[in-house]
Amino acid sequence: MRVILSAIIFMLSIGFNVQLLATQDKFQLDEPQKTTLFLELTKELRCPKCQNQNIADSDAMIAVDLKRKVHELVKKDYSKQQVIDFMKQRYGDFVYYKPPVNPMTIWLWLLPILFVIAALVSIAMSRKRQSPEINDEQLAKAEAILEHEE
Repeated sequence: MRVILSAIIFMLSIGFNVQLLATQDKFQLDEPQKTTLFLELTKELRCPKCQNQNIADSDAMIAVDLKRKVHELVKKDYSKQQVIDFMKQRYGDFVYYKPPVNPMTIWLWLLPILFVIAALVSIAMSRKRQSPEINDEQLAKAEAILEHEE
């Protein structure tokens, strides 16, 4: 029984290792610059199916297709911006993690800034309202305590 279990574990580990090597070798490029560009692009492009996951980390079929297309475009000497433009044209602005500033996305850029400004203004206003007022009676008590300690 122990031998069978060991054999099964051994076979599974070999299968996982072969699969890992197969996915690593799938997208090989000749030049290191192209490999670097491919890795950058796969980390900057979002999987259209997955929630907030780039295509480098996603195992969805659409992500595999996108990686294949990025590999093909990089192999054809497309620049980083050309690949991004191609993907945005085909899948929309959602596929790129850095959305452009346009009338549809301006709130993504302005809302955090407006929120911080509103928070700072409200903090400043509440601090002004809570400023302590010291009257003559309190001042006289404080001076008496100081004189008594000396």
